[in-house]
Amino acid sequence: MWVLMWDKPPMPKKAKELSALSVAKIKENGRHAVGGVDGLHLRIVDGSRAWVLRVAVGKKVDDHGKVKTHRRDIGLGSFPEVSLSEAREKARELKKKIRDGIDPLQEKQERLNALKIQKHRAKTFRECAEVVIAKKTLELKNQKHIGQWSSTLETYIYPTLGDLIVGTITKVDIATVLEPIWIEKNETAKRIRGRIETVFDYAKAMGYFVGDNPAEWKGNLEPILGNLKQESRPHPSLPYEQVAGFIQHLGQKKGISPKALEFAILTACRSGEIFGAKWHEIDFKNKVWIIPKERMKAEKEHRVPLSQQAINLLESIQPYTQSHDFIFPAPRTGEMLSDMSLTTLIRRLHEQKFKENSIGYIDPKQNRIITTHGFRSTFRDWSADKTDYPREVCEHVLAHKLPDEVEAAYLRGAYLEKRKSLMTDWAEFCSKQILLE
Repeated sequence: MWVLMWDKPPMPKKAKELSALSVAKIKENGRHAVGGVDGLHLRIVDGSRAWVLRVAVGKKVDDHGKVKTHRRDIGLGSFPEVSLSEAREKARELKKKIRDGIDPLQEKQERLNALKIQKHRAKTFRECAEVVIAKKTLELKNQKHIGQWSSTLETYIYPTLGDLIVGTITKVDIATVLEPIWIEKNETAKRIRGRIETVFDYAKAMGYFVGDNPAEWKGNLEPILGNLKQESRPHPSLPYEQVAGFIQHLGQKKGISPKALEFAILTACRSGEIFGAKWHEIDFKNKVWIIPKERMKAEKEHRVPLSQQAINLLESIQPYTQSHDFIFPAPRTGEMLSDMSLTTLIRRLHEQKFKENSIGYIDPKQNRIITTHGFRSTFRDWSADKTDYPREVCEHVLAHKLPDEVEAAYLRGAYLEKRKSLMTDWAEFCSKQILLE
C-alpha cells in the first residue's frame, strides 16, 4: 500500500541533454538518461528500445515500517516510433499530472476499465432481441407467436431502434416508435411494448444498461402514450360481392405473397396458420390440410377441406417451394412470411384500385382498408347470407370453439364432408363471379 504525498523529492543530478542524433547512436543494453526532462530514459534490452519515465509519486511504507519515496516507471512508447521530442513532451505532461495530485497509472487503469465496461455494454437492441427471441423459441409452443415476435420487431422497431446501443435508448425513443400505431393498431402496439420491455429486462440482467426499464408502462410510458378506452372493432372486411374481383386483381401479381393471400381467402384460415403451413401437412389424395394443434389458437388439431382451386394453387407453387420448410416461404430468407408482407400487398392493391374507381378496397361500414383477417368475416357473411349450411358447419370452418356437445356430434358425423361441400361452393362462388364480370 502506498500513500500519495506530494512532498518535493530531493533534487537528482541533472542528466546531459542529448540530441536526437546522439540518442539514435545509443546501442548498449541498459537505461540511458537523455536529459531535457528529469527521469526520462531510453531503455534498451537486446536491441529493443523504449522510453521510460522514472518518477516519484509520493511516499510509501516499506515492510519495515519505514517511509520511503515511491518511485515508478511509466512507459512512453517505443523508439523510434515515438521521437525524442515527443517523449519529452509526454514526460512533461505526466509530471504535471503528478504535481496536480493525479496518479497516471491509476488514471490509465480506470480508463481501460471504463472502456471494458463500455465495450461490454455496447450491445444493440437488435442483438439483445435476437437472444430473447431464441429463448422464446424454446419456451413458446405456438410457432405463430414466435413468428409474431420477430415480425413485429422487424416491422416496427428495428428500423428505428434496432442498431442503437441498448443502454442509450430512452422511454421517449420507445414512445416515438409506438405513437404512430398506438391508436390505429392499439392491441398490436401494446403487445410490441411488452416485447420491448422483455428485451430490456434481459439487457438489464446482463448488465448492458443500468437504471429503470424504459419500456415499463406504469408511471413511465403511460403518461406519454395514454390509456385508450376504445371499443374493439372487427377487422375491416371486403363485401363478399367484391371478393371475386379482388382475387382476379390479386392473380395479376407475381410472387409468393399473392399466392399466400389467395390461399388464405380460399381456406378462410388465419394468417398465422397460412404462414406456418408446411408441405407435409397437405394430404393431396384426400384434399385435406391437417394443421397440428400446436399451431391452432384453440390448441386442437384442425382439418381444412381444400377445394380444387386451393389444390391447383398449391400444385402451381409446389415445384418452387417444396424444397423449403414452409409452403409460403419468405422470398429472401426462406423463413416464415410476416403479416406485414400481406398488409403491404393489400395496400398496394387498394392504391391501384383507388386510381380506377376512387374507392379501392374499403370496408364500407368502417371506411378502413381491408385486412387479411377480414376475409374470414367476408366468408362468414357469405355463408350466412347465401347458403343454407348450418351455423355450426360454418363456425367449424373458421375453427371457432363450439359447445362441447355440438363439437362432439360433428366430430362423430359427416361434418368434414359438409365442410368440403361448403368450401367448394365458396371457391365456385368466386370463380363464377369472375366469369360473369
